[in-house]
Amino acid sequence: MVKENTMKQTDIGLFPEDWTVYKIEDLTPKNIKYTIVDGPFGSNLKTIHYRKKGIPIITSGYVTGGKFYAEEYLYVDKEKFQQEKRSSVQAGDIVMAKIGERCGASAILPLNHIESILSGNALKIKINKEKFSSDLIAQILYNDYLRGNLNQLRTVGAQPAISMANLKIYKIPLPALPEQEAIAEALSDADVWMESLEKLIAKKRLIKLGAMQELLKPKEDWEVKKLGEVCEIIMGQSPLSEFYNNSGIGLPLVQGNADIENRKTIIRNYTSQITKRGKIGDIIMSVRAPVGEIATATFDCCLGRGVCAFRTESKFLYHLLIYKEDDWGQFSTGSTFDSVNSNQIRDLEINIPKSLTERYRVEKILSDMDAELESLATQLVKARQIKQGMMQELLTGRTRLT
Repeated sequence: MVKENTMKQTDIGLFPEDWTVYKIEDLTPKNIKYTIVDGPFGSNLKTIHYRKKGIPIITSGYVTGGKFYAEEYLYVDKEKFQQEKRSSVQAGDIVMAKIGERCGASAILPLNHIESILSGNALKIKINKEKFSSDLIAQILYNDYLRGNLNQLRTVGAQPAISMANLKIYKIPLPALPEQEAIAEALSDADVWMESLEKLIAKKRLIKLGAMQELLKPKEDWEVKKLGEVCEIIMGQSPLSEFYNNSGIGLPLVQGNADIENRKTIIRNYTSQITKRGKIGDIIMSVRAPVGEIATATFDCCLGRGVCAFRTESKFLYHLLIYKEDDWGQFSTGSTFDSVNSNQIRDLEINIPKSLTERYRVEKILSDMDAELESLATQLVKARQIKQGMMQELLTGRTRLT
């Protein structure tokens, strides 16, 4: 059911008349101590206190992408935990990064997690669950972090840090509990959708890796060729810096920056001085720091010094070069950073099928897998956009749920 809205102006914006603006400290239980608290002062929890088992230490690095994720823990013993019990954190609490560039990022400690202790770079917020939805508040805080709203809570110092005093009086708007829970459920459903896509993409990438290892492994009817014999190689040359611009004049300048996860080149600058031209469909490889990263040119570009381009009709070479990415380390030279030169690139020996039919067969299998991964990645982008749209509607009260 969608409610009719009457809006009111508050000191943090326009929201429905029946919503209330709360300080973070208003959201916590009143009969419990230390509901908004940070980890022990540095000298109170040091490496000498770490153990291989015991009570887990919860650090800021465990809250990424609005989710809690930890592969390994450090621990303290029960005696140290009792000494620093003020900084304990329980399942269902919101954990936030307190110090560093990611300060303000947060996530809920999973409901099956054992009682733990915060590290000095983290803090917790315990929510009164009788009146408020922890899930919704966590969503709001993470959304505010992404939008930069929590920057106002930072203190000035050697590195960014969340001010505990400012956090306590930070304000968020909320409807009554039933609507909070309805909004949280809708956003959670969107999260489940995105997580299922992320898991499927990870699974498909592993399947593709296995296929590459089998299909690109040299076989009896393959032959050895030098890279320069099977494609045209264009070495990059950087234009003069005075021709750089970020206003789209000239061609995009590719200098080794690539989105390796999606195998696409990234635009950092444009240049009106075209030194070496790359074309859509070229295979782009970084030739310095790091060496060997492969991407596809998705636009005509100017090739800077940090890259080279391989031009060929066959996609087989593209898949083979990805398969051989790690091989370039043996050729890298340079006192300040790794690099390879044009002779090393042209003389690299590769194994390819003698039969064009076999090359096409391998190419098609792997290209079909890439197409499936690209389709899933597009769906994930769309899912994220849909959730962002939902948040803009639901967290402002423009769309109501009951």
